[in-house]
Amino acid sequence: MTGAAPGPSTVSVGLVYPELLGTYGDRGNAVVLVDRLRWRGIPAELVEVHVREPLPEQLDLYVLGGGEDAAQLVALDELRPQAGHLRAALDRGAPVFSVCAGFQLLGSSISLVGRTEPVDGLGLYEGHTAPTGSRWVGEAVVATDLPGVGEVCGFENHGASTRLGAGEQPFGPVVLPAGEPRSDGVHRGRLIGTYLHGPVLVRNPALADHLLSLVVGDLGPVEDDLAVRLHDTRMAVARSGGLRQTDPGARRR
Repeated sequence: MTGAAPGPSTVSVGLVYPELLGTYGDRGNAVVLVDRLRWRGIPAELVEVHVREPLPEQLDLYVLGGGEDAAQLVALDELRPQAGHLRAALDRGAPVFSVCAGFQLLGSSISLVGRTEPVDGLGLYEGHTAPTGSRWVGEAVVATDLPGVGEVCGFENHGASTRLGAGEQPFGPVVLPAGEPRSDGVHRGRLIGTYLHGPVLVRNPALADHLLSLVVGDLGPVEDDLAVRLHDTRMAVARSGGLRQTDPGARRR
């Protein structure tokens, strides 16, 4: 149904390896995508793709969450022979949304603590992830240039940074917390990656609807959308700095 107007077909939202890539409740990203379609009367289904299962090639949207290093490596090994399925999905217009470890493994390569050599990623974008000696923990706001989305908020907790290739575009600059300039994630066509948890699509309904609109076209509003109020509340908290906590043993870049 990718790129089509809303109709009787059921939109399929794939959640990839939730048992490995589900840190910080990132499964909620896929759940809210399905719910926001159903609330508008558009049929939708959540398709969970588990380890050892083949990655379906014809889903309408793919979601990958965060995970620890060991789980990330298992997911990477499982997905590497199926990377062509994700590339084909992007080529036909299916969005791929990834968070933290899921975002990292889609890049060119990853360096991990305790390993002397980097490992190859899936190569869906040009970028290398490596530990930095810094840890970012707490509320953050990223300014995107996505139409109708603007600033998004979330909770970051990562000790690595992803350096994008020269031709790649980040998801957006980190505008809060203030400090030395840095960017978050990647935005390459219909591929979006970010370090923000929350789950980030629950906290940012405009971003969720942007992804859905890439599949079904223009979406009408959700009546009495509590998620908009949640977004406004979390943005206010982020701007106040009231909940930001940084690992006391880490240095900031």
